[in-house]
Amino acid sequence: MRLPLPPNPLKRGEASVPSWLGAPIKALGPGSVSSVLKVVLDVAYILLWLITGILLLLVIAAIFIPLDNVNITVSGDSGGKQLPLTRTLLLFGLGAATAYFGGFMLILRSLRRIIRTLTMGDPFQPDNVRRLRQIGLILAVVTGGVWVAQGFVAKRLAPGVMDPQGFGELLTPIFSVLIVFVLAEVFREGARLRRESELTI
Repeated sequence: MRLPLPPNPLKRGEASVPSWLGAPIKALGPGSVSSVLKVVLDVAYILLWLITGILLLLVIAAIFIPLDNVNITVSGDSGGKQLPLTRTLLLFGLGAATAYFGGFMLILRSLRRIIRTLTMGDPFQPDNVRRLRQIGLILAVVTGGVWVAQGFVAKRLAPGVMDPQGFGELLTPIFSVLIVFVLAEVFREGARLRRESELTI
């Protein structure tokens, strides 16, 4: 005699992850982990937007503010070095910081749109493939920009104080970029299979 199976509490298009409390926790759909993650990303996106906006205003202000007899101290493992704060140095630093936070703001914008599809229970959309590729490209540009900027500062602005990044320090960012592009291909394949199943039906 076969006992009847208990009803599935999840609707079609929803997924769950195990819970230590006994009841499953939804990973997709309204009221799921994705919904909580979307709120966190929304807050982080607003904060990054504000930081980027403030830095952009500082870049504009740095063009006009006087910089007579202003020095900065660049510190590293081998000690510190005092440098005159020139307008070029100030614009370079503020511009690099603006580009850094602006890049991650763009990454969060795409992530928010991907998470939105997860809360709808429909992650395999063609737009998500494009968004993941954009994230990988922006992450690659930000990583390369940080590597070039730190090398420029180490060789030109503070030689002997700050060491440039080696190629070994790029392994983790490069690996992260490759993972994002692999995920984009996974989503592309999922979108293709979903489209084929819809055409079959």
